Amino acid sequence: MRIIPAIDIIDGQCVRLSKGDYSTKKIYNENPLEIAKQYEDHGIEYLHLVDLDGAKASHIVNHKVLETIATKTNLKIDFGGGLKTDEDLRIAFESGAGQITGGSIAVKKPDVFKSWLTKFGADKIILGADANNEKIAISGWLEESDEELIPFVQNYMEDGVSYVICTDIAKDGMLEGPSFDLYEKMLKQLPKVKLIASGGISQFDELPKLAELGCEGTIIGKAIYENKISLKQLENYIVESI
Repeated sequence: MRIIPAIDIIDGQCVRLSKGDYSTKKIYNENPLEIAKQYEDHGIEYLHLVDLDGAKASHIVNHKVLETIATKTNLKIDFGGGLKTDEDLRIAFESGAGQITGGSIAVKKPDVFKSWLTKFGADKIILGADANNEKIAISGWLEESDEELIPFVQNYMEDGVSYVICTDIAKDGMLEGPSFDLYEKMLKQLPKVKLIASGGISQFDELPKLAELGCEGTIIGKAIYENKISLKQLENYIVESI
């Protein structure tokens, strides 16, 4: 299972929110590159970079942060937050993203999202399936849609999607543990999905459980910043997994 630390950006700074609520913003570091280099120094190969300004503005904003991290580390970066147009994707990929994540766009403009799968290839496009009570949430989680999580993902898998990041919003940033039951249900019903678990990771021993369920990766955010999981633990886990 891939370990994918998260860096969320507002005004060029590393922040974390609770349940996606911008009013809960907590700044952890003013220099995202510093954090990214720490990850790389501990054997981490992947990074989930979220442009929270972009999510609010509905277009890419923090591409310079992406470019800085991509040029000054060897991390494989997936980038998301407010990507709405082919131009947004062009900027993201040219700035160094290896993959992009589309969430709201997949609900609001499915034709655009499907065209990305064709233009850029399914291996470069991740479906962001953020859910509240198993209903898809959109617009930086400010809105809940009528889309049911599992049928939503299943439909897109039929269009070629293989990578899916699923965040249970009720768990995100709360350090109360991930949604094991939800992920187990998804993996049973969608056995071919490359499921990346996100939200609620709070202690190291949750990681082997997610791996056992069959998650392809897991995104870890606040647990690292709050020292609930150490980078040394993650380094050892990665070494033992090889």
